[in-house]
Amino acid sequence: MAANERIEMEGACHCGAVRFKVKLTDGLKTARRCNCSYCRMRGAVAVSAELGDISFEAGEDALTRYQFNTRVAEHYFCSNCGIYTHHRRRSNPRQYGINAACLKGVSPFDFAEVPVNDGISHPKDRDGSYRIAGYLRYVPA
Repeated sequence: MAANERIEMEGACHCGAVRFKVKLTDGLKTARRCNCSYCRMRGAVAVSAELGDISFEAGEDALTRYQFNTRVAEHYFCSNCGIYTHHRRRSNPRQYGINAACLKGVSPFDFAEVPVNDGISHPKDRDGSYRIAGYLRYVPA
């Protein structure tokens, strides 16, 4: 895949009520996690898409939104099965983070290493730059 290749993928929540198509900003190369209080508990690998690059085939009305702290980021999940599908980023409100595990044919275990952004000391609370807090690795047994 070429650099910055925008690929379209299908996605869905666990129960299939929410189904969508998304055009990823740079394929799966943007995979990352975050160590903020919410993301630590959620535990998902997210990939990037621009705001206008997601369309819902079904179930947009089944989505529930969760916000906390500054209430800038918007986290969406299926009201039926509870699976997080995507979020509008606080660090870049023009982007969504898409749950890679919701994408057809993708598993978070497909990524040998995923950078973990420092969300405890959020870029919007500093100079705006991202800092890597560490890396999450998957080593199959």
